[in-house]
Amino acid sequence: MRKISYIEDFTTWREEFTFSIPIRIRFSETDMFGHVNNVSPFIYFEEARIEYLKTVGVFGDEGNTEGIPIVADLQCDYLRQLFFEDSLHMYVKASKVGNTSFDIHYMGVNQDEEVCLTGRGRIVYINSTTGKPLPLGDHIKEKISVTSSSQ
Repeated sequence: MRKISYIEDFTTWREEFTFSIPIRIRFSETDMFGHVNNVSPFIYFEEARIEYLKTVGVFGDEGNTEGIPIVADLQCDYLRQLFFEDSLHMYVKASKVGNTSFDIHYMGVNQDEEVCLTGRGRIVYINSTTGKPLPLGDHIKEKISVTSSSQ
């Protein structure tokens, strides 16, 4: 496997994931060559990220009416092709928690237990009115760290 800049030790990195959602590749997500279109993994990342943030209690945090998590950057590494009706487990974990932002890592594993996709993105917590970054706060950092061992 080629070296991926945000992964130091692939085996350790892979073992740290605990949260995943199932995804079934739809025909509409394939291109004219029959494999998953290069934009589709970003949709899978979004779906998994939202479920992850809801599960840890950061997305839709009832106690916070000002702050929202937004994506500041996003990247995907395509390791194996995916095709119509393939099954994918999209894994998500938090990494590198800072004052106003944190990294999220992604791993897509197919029905044959092969890693097909990896990715990372920066999530910034902002004030929904001003658009300016907000401190994450200890309660958010705590929620994220419960499911992340790579901080």
